[in-house]
Amino acid sequence: MKLLGLDLLTLAIPLVSPFETSFGSQSSRHVILIRAETSVGIGWGECVAMSSPVYSSEFNAAAELVIADHFAHPLFAAENLSGGTVGHVLEPFKGHRMAKAAVELAVLDAELRAAQMSLGTYLGATKDRVPAGVSVGIMPSIPELLAAVGGYLEQGYLRIKLKIKPGWDIEPVRAVREAFGDEVLLQVDANTAYSLRDAGHLARLDEFGLLLMEQPLQDEDLTEHAKLAARLTTPICLDESIESAKDASDAIALGATSVVNIKAGRVGGYLEARRVHDICRAAGVPVWCGGMLETGLGRAANVALAALPGFTLPGDTSASARFYHQDITAPFVLEDGHLRVPTGPGLGVEVDEDAVASFLVSRRRIDPTNAPGPVIA
Repeated sequence: MKLLGLDLLTLAIPLVSPFETSFGSQSSRHVILIRAETSVGIGWGECVAMSSPVYSSEFNAAAELVIADHFAHPLFAAENLSGGTVGHVLEPFKGHRMAKAAVELAVLDAELRAAQMSLGTYLGATKDRVPAGVSVGIMPSIPELLAAVGGYLEQGYLRIKLKIKPGWDIEPVRAVREAFGDEVLLQVDANTAYSLRDAGHLARLDEFGLLLMEQPLQDEDLTEHAKLAARLTTPICLDESIESAKDASDAIALGATSVVNIKAGRVGGYLEARRVHDICRAAGVPVWCGGMLETGLGRAANVALAALPGFTLPGDTSASARFYHQDITAPFVLEDGHLRVPTGPGLGVEVDEDAVASFLVSRRRIDPTNAPGPVIA
């Protein structure tokens, strides 16, 4: 296919309630959507970068700039563009994986819609629904935390993930265990908030029978994660540290992780996410699908990815209502603790243009006539 135009739409969507992690609190989701106009039809993608570079080095303004000023020209110049070739076209550009993933998804959506094939089928999904977990942010108090967890369990979520940070870790986890029992699938996520000096403190979490401890140390600290893993009985799961299939392979070989959280945006796209899945599956390492407060577009893609056979743990594939009063697609609804995998062509969901318009902050149109050419200073 040929790429004919790109629209970059920035939305600000209010959250149902503030979501706090170790690196900050969000009350709304600022997200960039990509509308790709191609010779075979329209496709949509979503960039999971945040407004500030706090989860990773990427952020929305940089994603818009790199797509418009650097990615667009070679994409327009490609004669036989497809979802599978986007990565090769953009390979000369270092990093910016979330921006690359968004472009790849938009092109894939257009390609698969034209072929009348779902993303799940394309990726190799083997399930028609996936188990749903929920991520619970840092709360003002333990009673508020228990009320939130209790509500999610009543809704049918099959796994609870608690965000933790120094000063909010042992006692909140203890309170949840005591209130809801050992049968609840429970894990924690530190978002890099600790150092190896905290190993003795983190070992106190072993008594709670957690599924895993997600990304306790800094992104680059693979050897330190391996040392920490040797001191804990709770399995270590890496998130921010895994930016490619090679990273996953290296982390497994070092003993730095025994579970991997796969986020397609973090690794550069759903095709690289599938490669991470394949490497982990071959090594006998379970994987699960992480979330970045996606709209219905990104959630549809995540649910399709989570339907691959190696995804054996519930992911952050919560229902739309977990974060949004109004989504930009038909909402994903929890059914007996699961979400259904879309079966329609492409992402299998349709964009609600009225909802997009109501949340729209800015829109930028890029086509072959205004895309900057390559610049190497």
